Amino acid sequence: MASLPLFLVVFLVLRGGLISGQQNSDGIMEREELLGLFEVLGGLLEDPSWAQDHPQPCDETPWPGIQCEIGDENPPSFHVTKIHIGPDILTPPCKSSASLSSSLLKLPYLKTLSIFNCFLTTPVTLSPSLFGALSSLETLALVSNPALSGEIPPELSKITNLRVLSLSQNNLLGNIPREIGGLVRLEQLDLSYNNLSGELPQEIGGLRSLTILDLSWNVLEGQVPSSVGQLQVLQKIDMSCNMLRGLIPPNVGQLKRLVLFDLSHNLINGPIPETLSGLENLEYWVADKNPINSEIPQFVGKLKNLISLSFSGCGLIGKLPNSLSSLKNLSSLSLDNNSLNGTVPTSLGTLPKLDQLNLSNNQLSGALSLPEDFIGRLGKRLDVRGNNGLCAINPLYKKKGISANLISAPVCLNASGATNDTALAGEDKEPKVSERMKPFGQYPVENNSSGSPSNSNAKMVSFGFVVCFLCLLL
Repeated sequence: MASLPLFLVVFLVLRGGLISGQQNSDGIMEREELLGLFEVLGGLLEDPSWAQDHPQPCDETPWPGIQCEIGDENPPSFHVTKIHIGPDILTPPCKSSASLSSSLLKLPYLKTLSIFNCFLTTPVTLSPSLFGALSSLETLALVSNPALSGEIPPELSKITNLRVLSLSQNNLLGNIPREIGGLVRLEQLDLSYNNLSGELPQEIGGLRSLTILDLSWNVLEGQVPSSVGQLQVLQKIDMSCNMLRGLIPPNVGQLKRLVLFDLSHNLINGPIPETLSGLENLEYWVADKNPINSEIPQFVGKLKNLISLSFSGCGLIGKLPNSLSSLKNLSSLSLDNNSLNGTVPTSLGTLPKLDQLNLSNNQLSGALSLPEDFIGRLGKRLDVRGNNGLCAINPLYKKKGISANLISAPVCLNASGATNDTALAGEDKEPKVSERMKPFGQYPVENNSSGSPSNSNAKMVSFGFVVCFLCLLL
């Protein structure tokens, strides 16, 4: 059957009474709503015969991207409640000139609108008049659409039933509107991977139902607003890869349900507030590439649920706190590229779940006295390179399978002043305790004893001089 223009297909369908007014076992569908659905999908899909193939999309000719519910009317009626276009629905594909039709306003019962990877070439913006009127919408997910640009309209705050707002991986610009704080039922807010700028509005603290906040990979500036501490049910904060600066607000420590906290790749300063010891359910704490320039707080040992702790390239100073040994659930610890000093606590090797340890490029010193089975278990996932004062105990240094990340640390002398395999040539005495922990190349050259060749030569010269003098006298 040849494809017909959309308006003609709709006319024939409605004229023939296939949907309008014809009651089936479940219900009917209103003419205006059906027409709106055909127009919306006609603006999105490449297939011009979609309406012909699915004249009753809620019943006899369903399509996987459409969901309907039966209302309370008498007689009962079908209503479109979900439109989904994404990679899980391969046919028909989106048209190159895909757009958002204003006919969405003809779908007053729509609860979910999710469009993935559809707006690819023709520019599309979020119309204030369009989204401000979709009062029944609960989920709005427009994701991975490179042609979706423009600003986030403040009118989105009028969708008071909204629970999920995901606008990630688009090309949205401008500020996050402060009106967004009025979405008191919002549970997930994902604006990641856009070009949003400006400061975060304090009104974000009004999202009291929020569990997920993802603003990563934008160009947001200013400080993390203190109102974030009011989001008592928040479980995830990801503000990584922005230009945020200043201190972490102390009241973030009030977020008792927080599981993930990622502020990496920003301009956050230290010290880290002691109040963060209240993050009792925190499992993932990532702060890489921030000028924190302070010590690792002792309270970190109180965060018993930590699985991953990453503070790479943060200018950390001071020693590794012994409290780290209290983190029995810790799987990954990354503290590389800092200015940490002192020794590596042996207790780190007792952490039962630790599977990755990166302490490279610091100022650590002394003997690396981690248990042999621990080092063998981690293998290449143990990295202590770039610590010039650090030395490895010989059995671990020689052990087969140990990675170059560890072997690059020089060998320490053992208690007898020699390596555990072969005594060092010329070493007859035990070095001092202060020298025993020095890496190779840092040991002083010992003075020769009285029986050394140099002393013998001196004695021979003196004896010859005396003999010559006596001969002259005779």
